[in-house]
Amino acid sequence: MSLSPATVAAIVAMALATYGCRAGGYLVFTRIRPTPFLRAVLTYIPGGIFMSYVTPALVHGGLPSWVGAAVTVGAMAATRNLAVGIFLGTAATWAVWGLW
Repeated sequence: MSLSPATVAAIVAMALATYGCRAGGYLVFTRIRPTPFLRAVLTYIPGGIFMSYVTPALVHGGLPSWVGAAVTVGAMAATRNLAVGIFLGTAATWAVWGLW
């Protein structure tokens, strides 16, 4: 298997863009001091980003996605372990897809 130059260029460009976003955020916050309000707002961003990925998948995923989400939430509530929740939710989704 060989990689085309366009594929390698795309991978390098995506890596640089990702690094630039992360480094840029660190650079900005070393130069400014966020207000307490801004700090409070920034604490909600990871959850908002997560929901922006999960919601469309649940809306369009049908029964397998809903079962997987329910199992994930249940496993997380029972074990408080992220890895267990992800594993069991993924396994439940695959099982429903296989039976569906």
